[in-house]
Amino acid sequence: KGFGLGIVLGEPTGLSAKLWTSSSNALDFAAAWSFQGDGHMLLQADYVWHSFNLINVSSGRLPIYYGIGGRMILSDDPLVGVRIPVGLDYQFASAPIDIFVEIVPILDLIPSTDFEIGGGLGIRFWFN
Repeated sequence: KGFGLGIVLGEPTGLSAKLWTSSSNALDFAAAWSFQGDGHMLLQADYVWHSFNLINVSSGRLPIYYGIGGRMILSDDPLVGVRIPVGLDYQFASAPIDIFVEIVPILDLIPSTDFEIGGGLGIRFWFN
């Protein structure tokens, strides 16, 4: 629950934020640097679902998450695309921190149609 803020490393690299909207759903955001092309600012937002019962751990929780969202790379020729993130999000039992890893198929739609794969590793601190 609550709001988490941290960093993500990969494609893209920058700030990551997450806001829980229910016990299993959240909005996931990033304002980051994309290394695609000459490199530009990237904004993304996803709506994600979490499955908490697929992987059992002795401490904390390790949900698998999946979702759909969008991204925009701000450049002279802006890119706009659809994201389908899939990841793991380890939530510590004794600290307000989570660590996540994700892989993201991306379908760019503007200015032309293109398919690519993004992904990253990140950490967030939770404010409740």
